[in-house]
Amino acid sequence: MLITDDFLPVPVPETLTATYLVPTSGQSGPLPAEVVAGLGGRISGPVHDLARQMLSSPLMSVDTRPISEFPHLPPDLLSAFGATDAQLARLAAATDLVVVQASYRPGWPPAHEWAARTVAAALAERLDADVVDVFALQFLDPATALRSLPDGEGRVRLIDWVLVPYSSDDSGLWFTTKGLRRFGLLELQAQGVPTHLTRAWGAVMTGVARRLLRAWTDGLTDNEVPAFVPLPVITSVTGHDIAVAYGNPQQHDSTRPAALRLELDPATDPDADSFLTLLPPAGHPGPAGRYFAAVCAALFGAAQSDVRYARPDDAMAKAITTARDGLPGIRERFLAGKLPEGVQLLVKYALPTDEGPEYVWAGVTSWAAPERILGASASDAAADPAVRVGRPVVVDVVDVVDWAVLDGSGVVEGGWTQAVLDAGDRSQR
Repeated sequence: MLITDDFLPVPVPETLTATYLVPTSGQSGPLPAEVVAGLGGRISGPVHDLARQMLSSPLMSVDTRPISEFPHLPPDLLSAFGATDAQLARLAAATDLVVVQASYRPGWPPAHEWAARTVAAALAERLDADVVDVFALQFLDPATALRSLPDGEGRVRLIDWVLVPYSSDDSGLWFTTKGLRRFGLLELQAQGVPTHLTRAWGAVMTGVARRLLRAWTDGLTDNEVPAFVPLPVITSVTGHDIAVAYGNPQQHDSTRPAALRLELDPATDPDADSFLTLLPPAGHPGPAGRYFAAVCAALFGAAQSDVRYARPDDAMAKAITTARDGLPGIRERFLAGKLPEGVQLLVKYALPTDEGPEYVWAGVTSWAAPERILGASASDAAADPAVRVGRPVVVDVVDVVDWAVLDGSGVVEGGWTQAVLDAGDRSQR
């Protein structure tokens, strides 16, 4: 394609490498080919075949090394990306690391990532151990790692492969992605995002990442790896892009596309990362944050919430404690499929606002990691334009204050905080 001012020439690396670790303590490791073969029908046939082919080729290596020979894994960064105290303790006690590495050319499918994660998860499951994704500095339990692999139609949830961390400064929030480099693409960044758009802008970044990743891999279909791939300077994102990235392709959103401008921000330090920066279209008046707020409003709307705010009285505190105490048990029943047929599990969680926390409900769709729940919002939030009925949400378990099991007639279990609120309403009549 001819490069013009409408496109950015983004350089393409010659090869990509995925590295996964399995911390162990002196166990004799099983044969990688044996444990991968044992996965059987638990992963899709194409991924199963890919992992076995990579294992038998020089493109993949599986070695066990003393942990002292491997660069130190910083606990603070691991914690920042979701590591639990138990996972960090197992890592600190480990004497060895099983190192799974695979290399492949940029393009789709990313064979190095699919195959290396498959092998590492299979080994960790057999050893009753964890998986550490070195790229993301993130712990994965084996079951979660296996569920993140492509289904029979080659589909993945991008949120299982690309994170969106952020930090704050005087100008607002600085968002980046962490995961696009797995596929050879530069990471995205946006600066000056208003603080009240934390969740909404994280969803926007994820949707843009999905849109650009498609354009990137479409440019890598030739047999030879090109020197660069031209990406459009003006990119767009829709609600459907966001829904697909969160694993809800059936949610066809009717929102109009929102436009954002890409600018290449090359690093001056050879050890630092280069970025693709998201900006308002050229000529947009005012600060970038104002445009970012308009993008979120266009994509998520501005519906008002009828959710009530919980009162911090003794009855409510007791209700929250009762609900929290029951979280491990209801999660276990949800994962084991032991809830009655035809019911839905919902959780109630806190969204921070300037006036105090706002509490909203979400239907649980996945609870693989104990500390994180994936779901679909069951109510609109007044404080957060990204939280709208039916849209995907990611809930930190520490923010959960209640849960409920519902059937067609209403709550059949749980809902303690709602009972307190309803009792308060009755007492005021």
